[in-house]
Amino acid sequence: MNIQAQIWNSPREFLAARQPDHPVHFFAPSILQAQAARFQRGFGGLVTFAVKSNPYPIVISNLLAAGITAFDVASPNEIRLIRELAPDAVMHYNNPVRSRSEIRFAYKMGVRSFSVDGLREFTKLAEIVPPSGVEISVRFKLPVSGAIYDFGSKFGATPAQAATLLQQVAAAGYIPSITFHPGTQCEDPSAWHTYITQAAKIAKKAQVTLKRLNVGGGFPCKMDGDAPDLEAFFALITNTVTANFDSPPALICEPGRAMVAESFAHAVRIKGISDHGAVFLNDGIYGGLSEFPVLAVDREFAVYSPQGVKRSGTPHPRTVFGPTCDSLDVLPNPMPIPSDTEEDDYILFQSMGAYVKGVTTDFNGYGQMETVTTLALI
Repeated sequence: MNIQAQIWNSPREFLAARQPDHPVHFFAPSILQAQAARFQRGFGGLVTFAVKSNPYPIVISNLLAAGITAFDVASPNEIRLIRELAPDAVMHYNNPVRSRSEIRFAYKMGVRSFSVDGLREFTKLAEIVPPSGVEISVRFKLPVSGAIYDFGSKFGATPAQAATLLQQVAAAGYIPSITFHPGTQCEDPSAWHTYITQAAKIAKKAQVTLKRLNVGGGFPCKMDGDAPDLEAFFALITNTVTANFDSPPALICEPGRAMVAESFAHAVRIKGISDHGAVFLNDGIYGGLSEFPVLAVDREFAVYSPQGVKRSGTPHPRTVFGPTCDSLDVLPNPMPIPSDTEEDDYILFQSMGAYVKGVTTDFNGYGQMETVTTLALI
């Protein structure tokens, strides 16, 4: 990964000047820092960053500069990264299934907040980590819609199981908390209302006073259309907690996508256009576009000539393929490509800061990517 020291005005300026043949990831630090400030200003509690969404050191450094001091980590390598860049940062290990060696390592590195969603994992954790000063958040799940895909298929106890587990956490002397995740890119604020209301019922059934309530990530970012009103989400969360808890717990959130997505754009080059009109790119689902088949949502984009001129022809739906020889390397939806688009043009996708770096592969010899810092992304 090559991080450029030079700061460019825009992706268009860089593409016209350099005309790269490889994918380029454009980063605007001012946008990231503004989003961090927005979360800290609007959310009524501790804002942590989900490292898995973008583990670029430059991203972590800019979040630290913006005042983010706590991070949601999901593996030993993420713990190492944060300790290297921010020795005093707070880390929450909220991947609820960990090996014994991972638990030992996390505790040794100063992690004092864990989540669990089952008795076996709680017992494993309790055998290794002493209760003094350690928070354990019980993660539960609900069949709530509104997200692009639901995280409950992999993690989370039922409300009844969560109440029993919360009792055991408190009885063992750990700091009792609850956590949930409504699912990625959740555009329906009522999902948080439902989850918070249920969290209060779980705590009441368990007869446990919660120290903290982690309302997860899942906040939406702008994809193709209007930007989400995050302040409405924040207000609903605060009001729902106040209405449902006699003694409101401290709040935590752990945005990943919503924090970092809009601070990156991603440029790919058109390698060729087939006789049938299909478009072939120099990046695809094994690289920077890996999320496209998973989310299957339209993203804002524009097409530019090698000289930086925006294509403005009538859009026509085209099948778009990645560069590898695998026929599965195709975007799930036809893209409305301008009719005047030509080979060697660039497609610049917006809101591409999440789940690109960490999941890009070098399959078929592709995967090379340059990261360039810009003042703006359009």
